Amino acid sequence: MFLTITTTGTPEWPATDLGFLLHKHPDHAQAFTTSYGTAHVVYPEASTRRCTAALLLEVDPVALGRRGKGRGRGGAPDAALTQYVNDRPYAASSLFAVALGNVFSSAMKGRSKARPELVAQPLPLRVEVPALPASGGPALVRRLFEPLGWRVTADPIPLDTAFPAWGDSRYVRLVLEGDQQLAHALCHLYVLLPVLDDAKHYWVTSDEVDKLLRAGEGWLPGHPERNLITSRYLARRWSLAREAQERLELARLAEADDTGVEEIDNAVPEEAGDPAAPAATPAGDDTVCDPAPASVPASAPAATGTAPVTGPPDDAAPTVPFAVQRRAAVVEALRAAGASRVLDLGCGQGQLVQELLRDGRFTEVVGVDVSMRALAVAARRLRIDLPQSSPGGMAGARQAGRVRLLQGSLVYTDGRLKGYDAAVLCEVVEHLDPPRLPALEHAVFAVARPATVLVTTPNAEYNVRWESLPAGRMRHADHRFEWDRAEFAAWARKAAGRHGYEVRTVPVGPDDPEVGPPTQMAVFSRSEPAGASRPTTASGTASGPTTGRAA
Repeated sequence: MFLTITTTGTPEWPATDLGFLLHKHPDHAQAFTTSYGTAHVVYPEASTRRCTAALLLEVDPVALGRRGKGRGRGGAPDAALTQYVNDRPYAASSLFAVALGNVFSSAMKGRSKARPELVAQPLPLRVEVPALPASGGPALVRRLFEPLGWRVTADPIPLDTAFPAWGDSRYVRLVLEGDQQLAHALCHLYVLLPVLDDAKHYWVTSDEVDKLLRAGEGWLPGHPERNLITSRYLARRWSLAREAQERLELARLAEADDTGVEEIDNAVPEEAGDPAAPAATPAGDDTVCDPAPASVPASAPAATGTAPVTGPPDDAAPTVPFAVQRRAAVVEALRAAGASRVLDLGCGQGQLVQELLRDGRFTEVVGVDVSMRALAVAARRLRIDLPQSSPGGMAGARQAGRVRLLQGSLVYTDGRLKGYDAAVLCEVVEHLDPPRLPALEHAVFAVARPATVLVTTPNAEYNVRWESLPAGRMRHADHRFEWDRAEFAAWARKAAGRHGYEVRTVPVGPDDPEVGPPTQMAVFSRSEPAGASRPTTASGTASGPTTGRAA
């Protein structure tokens, strides 16, 4: 197995500085012992203008036969024969990727004490691999490397040049050219060589997920072939691939938000366990919007759109939590709209999804949340299984066809959310920074575009009714704002007008004559066909008269 990395120098730095980045001196031939043979690093060419480093892996076929036992081919029927007749000593594979990671480990991590200024600098690189197994052919090679900024040459190698009619083998001669950071280039090779081979010479365990994420940092989360790369790198072990895909999606969303993964996946505390436990009230659970005690007597006046609740006299009256009243109001509004396929956007731990599944008229319920921890709690609550094959989604055997849980950000358009009767944002908007509301509005009203949209949010005026809430404080530390009734109605009218909806606002909970209800809900009804588009001005607002109205 053989690979060369070539760069050219500039007046500012000589090409031989490649040795400082690789931590291998150009004047010396070096050898490194591996589990299956010996890796050699030599420099066939080393001048100030051009420098080439070569990695040669000599595989011991006896050691390979004794230790591999055919595992590299995934237990294929001819596994016994592959111990003696195989391409492992000659074609770049997972054996070569492991050697690459061991010999150039510091370079892959982007470390260089002698030339730290070169670590983050893109260098003109040319990488050549004379024999690369490519399960998927040259087309797949290009699909894997071109999105990373490489110019790719993948020439098929004939089975036998003396017999052209036999056609091409599964091997290609690979040449990559482009301006890349050396550490990135090595990580691309470390991950994608075994992916193209579609085999591993060792048993894949959970620590391979961490290796993949470390080597894929910065480029794998947004790669268009991310799922294929993940599956093949992890030897098609679906449980490991699912874990990697979930973590990569969080990394992608965090990068897009210019924030940390821990800030994205914060809807549920890490120690959260049993969803029935009463202690935790994380963001994404609509109970967070209710300071304790978050309840009112059952005999209190019912909110508009909710059924009256009767009970014993007030001094002994049971209490109905505001969260329960909210969910009841949402369910009734969905029934009134005739919705059967419903999106719960920002579903948190799945309380509303669970409520909807109790009603047979809701034939499909999809919960969406950015937090995988919240979705895991929701899956336990709903007694459905985590996904086994579909990246980014969850489906349970007991409720197959009725419920799905999807990971996604509500401020990005998502084609999976199109075509539903209704969408609910229950105590969600107040958790977004105000500058991000237009993106949420576009994703929901302009792209997903359900016939009905329900939005509930706290009424800031009602906060004075909570003795436990200090003056001027919002109901939850994660709230970025809280609207009064006039502010909410104004936002709802503008959103409706921009996207071809009509809107009315209704109270949820006891409607206090002075400060209004604890929660306010906007009911948006689409007044234009689902495929209609609204012309916009340069500022992004809809042109023409506003069609929304507030009740």
